[in-house]
Amino acid sequence: MAPPLGNGVHTTGYGHRRSRRAVLAGVAALGALGAAGCSRVATASAAPGGDLLDRLRAQGVVRLGIAGEIPFGYIDKDGRLTGEAPELAKVVFKRLGVDTVQPVPTEFGSLIPGLNSQQFDVVAAGMYVNPDRCAQVIFADPDYQMLDSFIVRKGNPKGLHNYQDVVAKKARFATGTGYAEIQYAVDAGYKESDILIVPDQVAGLNAVEAGRVDVFAGTALTTREVVKKSAKAEATAAFAPLVDGKPHVDGGAFAFRPTETKLRDAFNTELRKLKKSGELLRILRPFGFTQAEMTDLTAKELCGG
Repeated sequence: MAPPLGNGVHTTGYGHRRSRRAVLAGVAALGALGAAGCSRVATASAAPGGDLLDRLRAQGVVRLGIAGEIPFGYIDKDGRLTGEAPELAKVVFKRLGVDTVQPVPTEFGSLIPGLNSQQFDVVAAGMYVNPDRCAQVIFADPDYQMLDSFIVRKGNPKGLHNYQDVVAKKARFATGTGYAEIQYAVDAGYKESDILIVPDQVAGLNAVEAGRVDVFAGTALTTREVVKKSAKAEATAAFAPLVDGKPHVDGGAFAFRPTETKLRDAFNTELRKLKKSGELLRILRPFGFTQAEMTDLTAKELCGG
């Protein structure tokens, strides 16, 4: 799956790569919730640095574009907005004088177009920062970093620890719809037509447990969470895939319209405070994040600046 990069597709931190995660089922249904009241979103500002922060403070509400994806930003079974990005947004925007956050669920590929067409005020979906996206929006510094990991049978009988192992040992390989791991495997020499594509990490776990594949590739966070109750499978140690022969680490962040540098900078100021105090990890820990996902990466680095 390789839709045009210009539409906000969830790619990794380098230009031609594919989307990192599949959008979970049910997003389309949630989209109706976000569509209601979109006309209330503040219009773009021509003021230097933007005046959106001032307007958000005046109205007391910020609207968050989310993609209905666990654990990054979603509506739970009780109809409550949650996830690592929305929960972080609640804290940061309260510190900025905006007490209420409201979700605007949409498909992941619609997040950047929706942001730039005024459907919501900020993207809060754990979006990876990469040069393609940096040409369309501005990012806060990443609030997390992410490595890859495999789901394998207990004991890892084939000794699979990276994509090069998968190729060398001719392992049967699976990953998720639209995952960046597709391209990582292809770059390592795996034939794309031989990859089993499944909907998500749960389906990947099932494929490994049933013996249909030897390995499923996903993010370190999602693989370690999904195997917790499995008696047949385990997650490998996290690792950095190779991009152009070098270890690559992705980072996810909030996105803003290019004119709204004042809001982005204010957000970054509060984010830095949360990182320094350790509160950021406390906010993200309930969603499976650990110290390993905390990062000092900057948007400038990931944008290629």
